[in-house]
Amino acid sequence: MEPILEIRQLNSFYRQGGSAFSRGRTVQVLQDINVTIGRGEVLGLVGESGSGKSTLAKSILGMTEYQGEIVHHSRRPQMVFQDPYSSLNPAFSIRRIVEEPLRIYGKYSAAERKRRAEEMLEAVGLGPEFHNRKPAQLSGGQRQRVSIAAAMIVQPRLVILDEAVSALDVTIQDQILDLLMKLRRTYDLSYLFISHDLNVIYQCCDRVIVMQKGKIVEENTVDGIFDHPVHPYTKQLLKAAE
Repeated sequence: MEPILEIRQLNSFYRQGGSAFSRGRTVQVLQDINVTIGRGEVLGLVGESGSGKSTLAKSILGMTEYQGEIVHHSRRPQMVFQDPYSSLNPAFSIRRIVEEPLRIYGKYSAAERKRRAEEMLEAVGLGPEFHNRKPAQLSGGQRQRVSIAAAMIVQPRLVILDEAVSALDVTIQDQILDLLMKLRRTYDLSYLFISHDLNVIYQCCDRVIVMQKGKIVEENTVDGIFDHPVHPYTKQLLKAAE
């Protein structure tokens, strides 16, 4: 499978404590991470809180320092966050929110930004009656559709979904997951799907990596992970989800 992203020997650290007279101690977050995501693939990432999942996502997006190598075979990877309300500007209409990434890149006229934003909102299921509404006027599921549209507007090939459906009730979760799979097919997307919900991972992913304390302890197809787990930590996660 043609790679969309390659991560080699990735290590990440942060400083804990310290003062004007002391540097504190260095804590390693990620340890020798090696991951490849294929074109069109959905790779699941699971592990308990503090396992390093979010640090890995931030490293991919260049939001934190790291040692090692991250090779992108696409431009402008994007992220969809867990809480759409906190990631959307409450003062903007949703059309303006979706336009904003195009303003940042500065290559589009006002008319082109408007056209592209409206097309993308239509693609995520928000028709013209929604375009001038503010985030507070939308449901949680509708706000997450706006977040997805804002990520998609710059035509990424890789999207990181960081607990993107965990704040939604089950019915709305299913609708958003269906939307994400439709967008995957339409735009030939690859996803890194971070979730603590193993049922969601099972529904959506082709492969799964399991992280514990900053290390990858198991990697396999989704059926391999769920039907034939090897590592004790993977077995523990699956048992807890029963």
